[in-house]
Amino acid sequence: MPLYFYQAFAKDGKKVSGYLDAPSSVFAKEQLIRQGLFPTTISAAKEESRIPWYKRLFARPVKIKDKINLTRQLAVMLKAGIPLLQSVELLADQFTGTMHTMLVGIKDDLKEGSSFANALNKYPHVFDKIYVQLVRAGEASGKLEPILDRLVTFYERKEEIQKRVSGAMTYPLIQLAVITLVVVFLLTAVVPQMVQAFSSQHQQLPKATRIIIALSDFVKSYFILIIIVLVALYALYMYIKSTNKGARAIDSLKLKIPFIKYFTRINAVVQFCQTLGLLVGAGVNLSESLDIVVSIVDNRILADTLNEARDKIIKQGKIAQYLKQTNLFPPIAIYMISTGEESGQLDTMLTTVAHNYEEELGVITDKMTASLGPIMIVGMALIVGFIIVAIAMPIVKMTQSSAGLM
Repeated sequence: MPLYFYQAFAKDGKKVSGYLDAPSSVFAKEQLIRQGLFPTTISAAKEESRIPWYKRLFARPVKIKDKINLTRQLAVMLKAGIPLLQSVELLADQFTGTMHTMLVGIKDDLKEGSSFANALNKYPHVFDKIYVQLVRAGEASGKLEPILDRLVTFYERKEEIQKRVSGAMTYPLIQLAVITLVVVFLLTAVVPQMVQAFSSQHQQLPKATRIIIALSDFVKSYFILIIIVLVALYALYMYIKSTNKGARAIDSLKLKIPFIKYFTRINAVVQFCQTLGLLVGAGVNLSESLDIVVSIVDNRILADTLNEARDKIIKQGKIAQYLKQTNLFPPIAIYMISTGEESGQLDTMLTTVAHNYEEELGVITDKMTASLGPIMIVGMALIVGFIIVAIAMPIVKMTQSSAGLM
C-alpha cells in the first residue's frame, strides 16, 4: 500500500505526526479519525521515509551486481507469464535495504497506473538513462523480456571491464604501499639508531649516508605536516576534478600522455559502440540514442567531439561518415559501422566493434598488470637497496679503520 505522512491533533490538543499505510488519502483520514486523531495534513510519502535517517546514511548503495540480479530475475518471471506488478512485488520480498525500499516504491507507482519506465526514472542513482530508455522501448514494443536480457548482458560486460581495470590497479597500489611503509620504517626507526653510532666516531660520512640522514631528520620532524600536505593535495585534486574547467583540463591531459591517450580513446569507442548498438537494436530512435551515448562518455573532450558528430549525424543520417571525421575511431571500426549502415545491421556491427575493442582493452590491461609488477619490484629494490648501502658504507669504513689500527 502507499505510504502517507500525516500531521494531526490528539484529543488533548497535542500535535502528533507519523506515517501509515492506506489504499488512499481518504482511507488514511478515516483510519486516523478512528484512532481518535484529527488530521490537518495528509500527503503521500516515499517508502524510504520509514527508515531512520542514520540508517539511510549508512545504507549500502545498490551495486551493479544487484542491478544485474534484479534484471535477470525480473526477465525470468516475465517469461514465465507472471504479470509485471506481481513480479515486482515478489522481488521486493527477496531484497533488503535500499533495493527493497526502491522496489516497494516502484510497486506503488505501478499500482497507481505509472509505466515501468517512469517508475524506474525516479531512481536515477540506480537506473541510468540507458536502462530507463530501453525499458521504455520494451514496453512500447511489447518486448520487455528480451530487452531485459540485453540489459543483463550489457551490465555483465560492463562489470567485467570494471573488474579487470580495478584488478590491474590493485596489485601495483599494494606494492606502492609496501614500498612506502618500508622506506618510512627505515628512515624513522633504523637510520636514527645508526646515526647515534656514527656520531660517536666523529668520522666524515659518505654523501649517500648524509642524504639518508637528512631525509630521516626531515621525515621525523615534519611527519604530521607531510600527511597534512598529502591530504590537502588530494583534496585539491578532487576539487579541481569536480569543476568543469578543471575536469576538462584533466581530460585534456589524459589525451596527451601516450599510453593513457590510447587507453582513453579506445575506452570511448567501446562505450559509444556498445551503448549505441544496444539502444538502436532495442528500437530507441537515433537522436535520443546519440544524446544518451554522448552523455556517458567519460572524457569531456572526446564527448564534445562526439557531440559535434551527433549534430551532423542527426541532420544527414550518415553515422560512419561523421564518426570518421572525429579521428577517434580506428579505420577498421569505421569500415564495420559503414557496412552495418549499408546492410541494415547497424546495431549488430556496433556491438561487434564494441566487443572487439573490449577484448583489446582487456589485453592492454593484462599487459599493464604484467609490466607494472616487475617495475614496482625493481623500484622497491633500488630504493631500499640505496638506503641499506648508505647505512652500510660508514660501517664498512669504520671496520676498515679498526683493522688498519690493529
